[in-house]
Amino acid sequence: MEILTEPQSNLLETFPNPNPERDYRIVHTTPEFTSVCPKTGQPDFATITVDYIPDEVCVELKSLKLYFYSFRNVGAFYEKVTNRILTDLVELLNPRYLTVVGDFNVRGGFGSVITVTYEKDE
Repeated sequence: MEILTEPQSNLLETFPNPNPERDYRIVHTTPEFTSVCPKTGQPDFATITVDYIPDEVCVELKSLKLYFYSFRNVGAFYEKVTNRILTDLVELLNPRYLTVVGDFNVRGGFGSVITVTYEKDE
């Protein structure tokens, strides 16, 4: 198996926000996220939660799923994975608010939860 260094952010797509005049939250959760430990090559499993207030566009779910799948052979520490998801989604969506939580399964006696947040400057 080839360990990659980057996910495929070009898979992400958007659609127009049907109510851009209003603040409302969208929460997407997947309990089936996988990436690879860059030290051991072993799989890392996580529940990823994306919580955001859209501005002009929303993320299309099938594209988000394919983007998450693109991490399956990416070797990265939990912190890099979670921050990369936030960076890619902020770049794509320019949301009013966005938080990504990576709740990584226990391995070697430790579970880890990484939370990163973006808030648009008004």
